[in-house]
Amino acid sequence: MGKALIIGAGGVSNVVVHKCCQHPEIFEEICLASRTIEKCDAIKNKLAGSKTKIHTARVNADDSNQVIDLINSFKPDIVINVALPYQDLAIMDACLATGVHYLDTANYEPPDTPKFEYKWQWAYREKFKEAGIMALLGCGFDPGVTGVFCAYAQKHHFDQIDYIDIVDANAGDHGYPFATNFNPEINIREITAKGRFYENGQWKETEPLEYKRVYDLPEIGPKNIYLLYHEELESLAVNIKGVKRIRFWMTFSDNYINHLTVLQNVGMTSIEPINFEGKEIVPLQFLKAVLPDPGSLGPRTKGKTNIGCIIQGTKDGKPKTYYVYNVCDHQECYREVGSQAISYTTGVPAMIGAKLMLQGIWKKPGVFNVEEFDPDPFMDELNKCGLPWKEDFSPTLLD
Repeated sequence: MGKALIIGAGGVSNVVVHKCCQHPEIFEEICLASRTIEKCDAIKNKLAGSKTKIHTARVNADDSNQVIDLINSFKPDIVINVALPYQDLAIMDACLATGVHYLDTANYEPPDTPKFEYKWQWAYREKFKEAGIMALLGCGFDPGVTGVFCAYAQKHHFDQIDYIDIVDANAGDHGYPFATNFNPEINIREITAKGRFYENGQWKETEPLEYKRVYDLPEIGPKNIYLLYHEELESLAVNIKGVKRIRFWMTFSDNYINHLTVLQNVGMTSIEPINFEGKEIVPLQFLKAVLPDPGSLGPRTKGKTNIGCIIQGTKDGKPKTYYVYNVCDHQECYREVGSQAISYTTGVPAMIGAKLMLQGIWKKPGVFNVEEFDPDPFMDELNKCGLPWKEDFSPTLLD
């Protein structure tokens, strides 16, 4: 049916390629491209014998011209961007120049400022519409599936949604004193930034990790959860009409928080360049280099993740609560695709979004977030593709 150019060769990319190859009738050809072609070749070699034809290429995605040249050479129907979020705009520019559809899993971030906002990508709406091509933003799990969950709830279970609490819990144990489950630079920037949530038409700011709760999550038990800002709050505040409050919570162990606090106190999480022995380095980038590679955590990570949305509102004039979530097992993910659940829960939705776009099920010129489309086909694909969801109609609520 189509050809996909996948940019990036980390843990998420590994999942995307594996899952695309499970649907060769949709993804007939793939080109996997990265600055480090050896990583691409390693993923390709795992899938020797696949019915999907896999090519690899070297590309610096910071350079739109290199991406344009690669697109013109391979002629894909869609570009799946699972590279660094700093590279989103350069890749979108390349898609505009070549008339190719675009999908990513995380919003653009300026390299020198920890900002998590869609404004830079939303600014491309008219350009993509005029070009007759589509950009689907934030099609991982959170953002991504969480938005689809909310759209599904709005379509099937509520006349009015008032409150949304998104809870992202990882009960996995990788055995290291300290490591991050995805790119350390992105992960730590996100956690150490100030928190924000949406309430009554206003954005309210908190200090990093200021608000903590304990929540008993299905299949993984009670966990400490902390209020963070996450980019899907921005789009959901616009697209879930009349919502009064949206918050995002994530689990961190005491051990993780203690290590992070020490690293912050000694300046290792800073993104401000410093001069060291005549060379300019960014402390957080140095820290990334010495921490375990998230892609190496798969074989040693045990336990489960639980990510879902706790929703309150009304149906037929009566109060209603609804909790929709997915539980994913790290070791089962590793057995299937060679990556742990954090990568799996991001990579599977990216494949699903691209699949729906290639099939013409989700197709409209412009720039969109996932909750702007019919959630039903996506929800069906989650059950078929390894991320089955569960429902609870009387969940414990967060205050």
